[in-house]
Amino acid sequence: MSAAPEPRLGIAVLTMGNRPREVAALLESVAKQDVPPARVVVVGNGSPLPELPAEVTAVELAENLGVSGGRNVAWRRLREFGDVDVVVDLDDDGLLVDADVFRRVRDLYAEDPRLGIVSFRIADETGETQRRHVPRLRASDPMRGGEVTTFLGGGHALSMAMLEQIGGWPDAFFFTHEETDLAWRALDARWKVVYAPELLLQHPRTSPARHAVYHRMTARNRVWLARRHLPLPLVPLYLATWTLLTLARTRSLTGLRAWAGGFLEGLRTSCGRRRPMRWRTVWHMTKLGRPPII
Repeated sequence: MSAAPEPRLGIAVLTMGNRPREVAALLESVAKQDVPPARVVVVGNGSPLPELPAEVTAVELAENLGVSGGRNVAWRRLREFGDVDVVVDLDDDGLLVDADVFRRVRDLYAEDPRLGIVSFRIADETGETQRRHVPRLRASDPMRGGEVTTFLGGGHALSMAMLEQIGGWPDAFFFTHEETDLAWRALDARWKVVYAPELLLQHPRTSPARHAVYHRMTARNRVWLARRHLPLPLVPLYLATWTLLTLARTRSLTGLRAWAGGFLEGLRTSCGRRRPMRWRTVWHMTKLGRPPII
């Protein structure tokens, strides 16, 4: 019996054209990997792209489609080539410090055909991983890997077979919580989501609230998440939990006002097709340490 072919990797980088030096450094770190990718695609999200290496496929979009829309363009372009089994998304200001990241990703997918999503560990230049970058509730040890219920947008890998089955990113989300939407659909289709801290993406220390629309988008998209994917009894529990957490954590009155506006927008506007997850998925997520009420 012949061995299964090794998964082929396609790299996707989304940029708004304002980080040419960071993109060049990231692509250089991609080129230094000991397992070369089959393809590299860089998407200019509503902006022209700088000069790129000859082996990189450039895609320039006329408008900014957000993180979700831009990443959908990237993985569909990779799909068109027909020689990519795993999509690796990397933030345009990230950096692969180790040269064996792609080899490790390849081996993880080769070992488990039901592996859908692999989340990288994100650390700043000092090696510190922020609490919000650990995709589990108990985040004190960023080096503890294993199965989880969501993943990090900055650095991750996605099975192309999984994307074909469950669909891509939720275009309308634009940014915030698009990873959770994708992860919940993957879990409901019985794909595994794994946090692999040995896969490091170096990334500058930042706060998501640096974006002016962060508070509105995070509230709106959380409401959409609940309406799209949760069984009806869990919808009010999930939204009540996150309302209380937001009130406790947010120190800015302006931020709270924006959050309230986004919450109402999420209730009043279409969330897309409703596909509530199975109760067995709820139980599976609970066993993994994060029931879908928080």
